[in-house]
Amino acid sequence: MSDQSMKHPPALWTLFMSEMWERFCYYGMRTLLTLFLVKSLLKGDAEASLIYGAYTALVYAAPVLGGRMADSYLGYRYAIILGAILMAIGEFLMVAGTDMFGLDAGLRESLMLIGMGGLIVGNGYFKANISTIVGKLYNDGDPRRDSGFTIFYIGINIGALLATTVVAFVGETYGFEYGFGLAGLGMLLGLFIFWGGREKYNHVPNIEITEAGREKWLGMERWKTITVLSLLLIPLSYVLISKNEILQYLLIAIFLYVAYQLIAAGIKEGPVWRDRMIALVIMMIINVVFWACFEQAGTSLTLFADRNVNREIFGWMMPASMTQFFNPFFIVTFGSFFSWMWIKLSQMGKNPSIPMKFSLGILQLGAGFLVTLVGLMFVNDAYQVPLLTLVFLYMLHTTGELFVSPIGLSMVTKLAPKSIAGTAMGGWFLSFAMANYLAGAIAALSGGEEGGETLSVAEGLDKYIATFSTIGYVLVAFAILLALLKGPINKLMHGVE
Repeated sequence: MSDQSMKHPPALWTLFMSEMWERFCYYGMRTLLTLFLVKSLLKGDAEASLIYGAYTALVYAAPVLGGRMADSYLGYRYAIILGAILMAIGEFLMVAGTDMFGLDAGLRESLMLIGMGGLIVGNGYFKANISTIVGKLYNDGDPRRDSGFTIFYIGINIGALLATTVVAFVGETYGFEYGFGLAGLGMLLGLFIFWGGREKYNHVPNIEITEAGREKWLGMERWKTITVLSLLLIPLSYVLISKNEILQYLLIAIFLYVAYQLIAAGIKEGPVWRDRMIALVIMMIINVVFWACFEQAGTSLTLFADRNVNREIFGWMMPASMTQFFNPFFIVTFGSFFSWMWIKLSQMGKNPSIPMKFSLGILQLGAGFLVTLVGLMFVNDAYQVPLLTLVFLYMLHTTGELFVSPIGLSMVTKLAPKSIAGTAMGGWFLSFAMANYLAGAIAALSGGEEGGETLSVAEGLDKYIATFSTIGYVLVAFAILLALLKGPINKLMHGVE
């Protein structure tokens, strides 16, 4: 294969940069969120973890609607622009929710929740559709597709790396308001890049507002009506975050509905597509397991770092939120190698199947949690484990992630019929929603508190290690089970690799 044939479409780099700054916005806010809730709004660990879990769950559930609206009415470009604007507004409302303006705690919390709503709805329009455009840059069977998604994934993690270093440091050192404000400016930059590079991706199918979107509905063209109605989802998000106990039932109901839609669409396309949609639903469930454990990073692992990790480096104390930077750092470090590796293994005929890649990823995730047992052997008098504990934990989590996340994005664009590409991608992100809610529930059970009482530092350490090691052992067992089931799942995929 020639070097020329392996070059990627120019639009990939525009989408790379746009997504990079959108992720800078999202991860910048998310990196600070748990500590902001605990230290500024004085929430307990469990309540903060559940708010965080509900918020991140809704962030990933929103693309179900965002993908469907773009497929049917809005087109991909307008949906992404609308999402970027709403996210920027949401971030600046988060600034108003800090103590910058001396507002009372109740009003600050309301502004924070409204800002979260803007970020949720905006992300729903942005996230699923920009990933769908990446998939549509490549023809069916193009060997560059996995590599292209891995490159795109590096962009995501450069944004996350900048967020978890720059925004985390600014937010914890100078004030949460400056961190949230910086994240909002990043989103505006991503919007300008996406709009400025529009000529490079204008050839993509369904990029424009559709004919159905131009039809009149409720007195306006449908795309305008949908834009107005989208704003009403912000107060709904407010309610679902503040009353997060009802969210679990809503997520299960949506998941069952989307699974039915996907399988029904597959049945209409024929037996092969039916089997592929069944395989996609199975992989969505596996994805929930992986990310429910992986997403401890923003909650239990950050609070663990704040209380039970020695973060001093040559006299400088690393902010606790900044420990989240290890993950995107390792993504950027290893991402290019993985991009190259998948192509070479494919050329050699030794590329692992998708279920096997997921199994290996889950195995590494479990091994990362078990590293905490090693760290416990080197605990100091302040009941703190060495910083290297988190370095090795995040390194294993990251290599596991590279076996799962970019491969999963690519898998969806391969398995789904073109007619429901956006809906399928939205369904994939719904599995992240369920995982994030579950992650918040797991975090609420670990460390910090028990029976409403605050634990001592020593008791908290014991509880964190017990939780993390249990997660590790369960994941290792699950990885082995998935490896044993890879054959039947591969048959359902009908040759998709």
